Amino acid sequence: MTQSNLRHQQKQRTRQALLQAAAELIRQGGRPTLEEVAAQAMVSRATAYRYFPKIEGLYLEASIDVDTPQADQILAGAPAGNAVARLERVDDALHAMTRANEVALRMMLAQSLELSARGEADAVLPARQNRRSPLIDAALDPLGERFSPAALKTLKHALALVMGPEAMIVLKDVLRLDDAEARKVRRWAIRALVQAAQPKAK
Repeated sequence: MTQSNLRHQQKQRTRQALLQAAAELIRQGGRPTLEEVAAQAMVSRATAYRYFPKIEGLYLEASIDVDTPQADQILAGAPAGNAVARLERVDDALHAMTRANEVALRMMLAQSLELSARGEADAVLPARQNRRSPLIDAALDPLGERFSPAALKTLKHALALVMGPEAMIVLKDVLRLDDAEARKVRRWAIRALVQAAQPKAK
C-alpha cells in the first residue's frame, strides 16, 4: 500500500471517529460543541476544525450517521448466494435512510459541492463520509469468488452510482420519477450490473 493510500485511510478513520463521537453525544441529547466532540474522539480541537470548519456541517453528517443502517441488520437472513437479493436489501435501507434525511443530505451535498467549486477541497482529506461502499462490500462478501477481482471492483464502484442520495436527486429532480418508478429503475440497474460483472460462459 502506498504512502498516499495510508494517509487517506488514516484521514478517513479520523473523520469517522469525529462523526461517531458527535453522533454519540447527539444521542445523549443536546448539541455538543466542537471541543466536546474533539475530546470524545480523542483528537485536538485544531484537528477537528480541519475536518469540520463549521459545526453545522458536523451536526448534519452526524445526524445522518445516527440513521445510517448497519450491514448486519440489513443482511440478517439474506440468502448468502444471491447477490441481487442482498444488494436489493442494501438499496432498500439506503433509500429509507435517504428519504428520512433528505433535507440534511441535500444540505450536506451542497456544502461539499461548494467546497469543490471554491477549490477548497483537500486532495487527501475526504469531503464526506462514504457510507454506501461498506454496505455494498458486505452484501457481496459471500460472493466474491464468483467474480474476477477486477470485475468485482468495477461492480462495487458502479453500484455506488445507483444507490444513495445522488441517485435520488437524479431520479427525483432530473427524471421526475416517483418512488415506485425510481425503485424499478434501481432494481433494473442492480440486476444488469451484477449480470455484466459475472464471467461469460464459454
